[in-house]
Amino acid sequence: MPTHPVVPREAWLEARRALLAEEKALTRAKDAVNRRRLALPWVRVEKDYVFEDASGAVSLSDLFENRSQLLIYHFMFGPDWSEGCSGCSFLCDHVDSARQHFEHHDVSFTAVARAPFAQIEAFRRRMGWRFRWVSAFASDFNADFEVSFTPAQMAAGAPYNFARTKPDSDELSGVSAFYRDEAGSIFHTYSQYARGGEEVIGTYGWLDVAPLGRNETGPSHDLSDWVRHHDRYTAPSEVTACPACAAG
Repeated sequence: MPTHPVVPREAWLEARRALLAEEKALTRAKDAVNRRRLALPWVRVEKDYVFEDASGAVSLSDLFENRSQLLIYHFMFGPDWSEGCSGCSFLCDHVDSARQHFEHHDVSFTAVARAPFAQIEAFRRRMGWRFRWVSAFASDFNADFEVSFTPAQMAAGAPYNFARTKPDSDELSGVSAFYRDEAGSIFHTYSQYARGGEEVIGTYGWLDVAPLGRNETGPSHDLSDWVRHHDRYTAPSEVTACPACAAG
């Protein structure tokens, strides 16, 4: 049991009001960062990326469906992997409930992984997800957006999270955002990697106000200490480490 001071309620209220001032400052700082994010310049996407889904070949433009905005989750699931990353799965457990709202706000969502589509679809069905998920197996999309790496890159270093690093996995995670104008031109507007994805993990929002917080006490001190695929919490299997989870 953790050791905390136990005080009269008036003393607790004084400490809580002091923390509230810091929480409000953090909220205002985040609002300012969000404004700067929206003010970022855009990059026109010149390459014709092609993916695969149940219907066959689909383009990046197809993924927008009838909307002008597209969010893509770069899911860690390589061609020779037996299943998707547990950390990516943890994040994607939060997608469908949010998707029913942002799809009515002109935003589409697609997960992209390099595993062949048959493997992706089998895993998606196992996990019970309804969101769209396509394969980039025959595309250089993942390489261009710096989330898939060759053995040479893993040995010598490659760009990830806007810095040069030596990836400890051939697949890493991220989120990329795109806009399509009325003429059909597509623009890359934003990407985030590593811990940037925590913003959309609602479970962390709840845990952050629980008495013990995230309670990630080791050995990795991140979600790989405890998160499993949601159908494995009652199984005796080991937690699968997520290489992208500890990255800053």
